[in-house]
Amino acid sequence: MPVSEEYLAYVLEQLAGMGRLTSRRMFGGAGVYCGGLFFALIFGDQLYFKVDDVCRPEYEKRGMERFRPYADRPHLSMTYYTVPVEVLEDSEQLLEWGRRAVAAALNSTKAKTSAGTGRKRTKATTGSKPSSRKRTPRK
Repeated sequence: MPVSEEYLAYVLEQLAGMGRLTSRRMFGGAGVYCGGLFFALIFGDQLYFKVDDVCRPEYEKRGMERFRPYADRPHLSMTYYTVPVEVLEDSEQLLEWGRRAVAAALNSTKAKTSAGTGRKRTKATTGSKPSSRKRTPRK
C-alpha cells in the first residue's frame, strides 16, 4: 500500500521541530530520517517509530502493533511500532515520542557498531600453544 503525499507531508510537518528531517521512498513505504538516522517509517499511511526496551512498554500498554513487512509471514516483525493517533495529532507529544525513537535508533546503531568491532578469532590465534612472541598492548 503506497504512502500518500498528503500523509507524508503531514507527518513531516508534525515532526518539524525535531531538526533536519528527510524522507526516502522504499519498499512501497517511506523511511524518515533525522540528521541521517533512520528512526521512523510510514507504510500504508501509518506512522511507525523505532523502539527499544526503554520505550517499548508504552507502545504495548496502548495496544500498538509491531511493523510486519510481509502479510504472508506475520511472524516476521521489526522493532518499529505504530504511533497512536492521539500522539500523532498532538505535535508536542509527537516530538517527545519522536525523540525517543531517535534515541532508540541511535542506541541500536551503536550496539551494531560495537558488536561489529570485536576481533575475530582464527585458528591461528586460538591454538592451545602460547606464542613465544612478545605482544605489545593495543592502544
